[in-house]
Amino acid sequence: MNIRLIKTEDDYNKALERLETIFDADQNSVVGDEAEILTLLIEHFEKKIHPIDAPDPIEAIKIRMEELNLRQKDLVGLIGGKSRVSEILNKKKKLTVDMIRALEQKLQIPATVLVNNYQLAG
Repeated sequence: MNIRLIKTEDDYNKALERLETIFDADQNSVVGDEAEILTLLIEHFEKKIHPIDAPDPIEAIKIRMEELNLRQKDLVGLIGGKSRVSEILNKKKKLTVDMIRALEQKLQIPATVLVNNYQLAG
């Protein structure tokens, strides 16, 4: 096992190639240990070099609504009346703590996503 830190894109690409080769190794073997360590190193490099921005809470709600075949009217009563739902989904108003709690339960969207800041529409 020849493990090195991933410092460059070239190191990263080599690590990905190696991981692809040993991915299905027995977890209780030296090669399986190498695969696990490589995975951790790759994840660390990706987070450092290619960070993923937090998702927009309203877009997350819309995506989840689509996945669950929900429409705006299905959120009425959950986060407010018809006009409040429209204001939220059109970014005219911010989500409140109570709305976040309700959406987390109903749509199964983590509160950590829903509390992210977003710009209100002009």
